[in-house]
Amino acid sequence: MKEIYFSIKEAAEILGVSTLTLRNWDKSGKFRASRHPMNNYRVYKLSALEDIINDIEGGTNKSNAEKKIKKLIIKHEED
Repeated sequence: MKEIYFSIKEAAEILGVSTLTLRNWDKSGKFRASRHPMNNYRVYKLSALEDIINDIEGGTNKSNAEKKIKKLIIKHEED
């Protein structure tokens, strides 16, 4: 199955943080971004976003962030 990636803006929206926070987390090693092979922009794997959401929330129940992920996946599949 093909891995789904999100831009830094989309990932920030899903996690409810700013893009600057994600850049800082990447620099400090807290939450590493992958890099787009053509332009070297930060991109975030769906699986990595799900992992950090589970870490933050203790893996309890569905959150608003998980609902946003599903909406963005649908949007990506339509494009």
